[in-house]
Amino acid sequence: MAIEIPSIPLGQWIEGGLDWLTSEYSMVTRGISQVTQTGIDGLNDALMWLPPWGLLLIIVGLCWWVANMRLAIGAAAGMALIWNLGLWDPMIETLTLVVIATLVAVVIALPVGIAAALSERLYRMIMPVLDFMQTMPAFVYLIPAIPFFGIGSVSAIFATVIFSMPPAIRFTTLGIRQVPGELIEAADAYGATRGQKLVKVQLPLSLPTVMAGINQTIMLALSMVVIAAMIGADGLGSEVWRAIQRLRPGDGFEAGIAVVILAMLLDRLTQSLRKQRKS
Repeated sequence: MAIEIPSIPLGQWIEGGLDWLTSEYSMVTRGISQVTQTGIDGLNDALMWLPPWGLLLIIVGLCWWVANMRLAIGAAAGMALIWNLGLWDPMIETLTLVVIATLVAVVIALPVGIAAALSERLYRMIMPVLDFMQTMPAFVYLIPAIPFFGIGSVSAIFATVIFSMPPAIRFTTLGIRQVPGELIEAADAYGATRGQKLVKVQLPLSLPTVMAGINQTIMLALSMVVIAAMIGADGLGSEVWRAIQRLRPGDGFEAGIAVVILAMLLDRLTQSLRKQRKS
């Protein structure tokens, strides 16, 4: 006789927890949603207010100033192609979501990473959580976003922040923990307080590593924003999703190329900033 082992109702527990959080903290999530949507609309309107050629010149000038002439020429060619394909507005919407999601993720990640670097107990607690966050499939993060914030860009921001935050925390912790012990001892010898050591020794020396984490966060945010088109997020992801639904491979490849151009541009810019910090 086979012994039947009852299954653990994990899914029901998760659903119950989400329902409870949604009902108990509806005022909080509604307030967060309104503030986030205001930020999205404000940045999007500001970028849309600029004529495409004006924003293109600003991007090219930024690339020239931060990196070099070669990146500026590549940015000009890539942005001009996106403009020519009629994907300028979706590109702006995608850029807006990536910028806001990255800012929120970094604002949360930096203090957490610093605290984990300075506290061995917190470090041991947070590393398994980060492992869990990074191995969870990206699509799963879209599920709790909908009951909290509904369909649209705010849910996309929420899912993107959760998905893209772990690298910034990891690299911040790694950078601070890799500061040579001799420098920490020298700071102690000069009577530096814990805060002075952090601000004047550990953070400046770890900044290149922190910038590498921010670079990874930006790349993950861009990939997640595209996936978030499934829950109503605007931008290039919605163009790809629309092309899939209408069986238009050409339109999908055009939007995909625009995503690649934007990703390469953001990656090169952040890498150039990282090299400047090293030098």
